[in-house]
Amino acid sequence: MGADRFQYLALMGGCLLITLPLEFLFGARVWRRPRRLLAAMWIPLAIFVVWDIVAIARDHWGYNPKYVTGWDLPFHLPVEELAFFIVIPICSLLTLEAVRRVLRRD
Repeated sequence: MGADRFQYLALMGGCLLITLPLEFLFGARVWRRPRRLLAAMWIPLAIFVVWDIVAIARDHWGYNPKYVTGWDLPFHLPVEELAFFIVIPICSLLTLEAVRRVLRRD
C-alpha cells in the first residue's frame, strides 16, 4: 500500500487538526456539547450515507483505488467517505461557532 492510498484520510485528519484550535482559542463549544453535535449531524449523515450506498450500487460513481485505503464498510462504502461525512460538518460547525463568538465580542 503506497502513501497515496492514505491521502483522503490524511486530508480529513488535517481538516480536524486545523479547526480544532477554534474550540479552545475562540470557545466554539462544539466538542463540549456532544449531544447537540450529534443532533445536528445524524440526519444529514444518514441521508448522505444512504445516497452514497445507492449511487455506488448503481455504478453512478466510485472511488479511485489509488487514493483510498480499500477499507470498505458494509455496502462497499469506503471508510474515507464516512469520515468525510463526519469530519467536514464538524469542521464547518467549529468555524461557524468561532465566527459567531468573535462577532458577539465586537
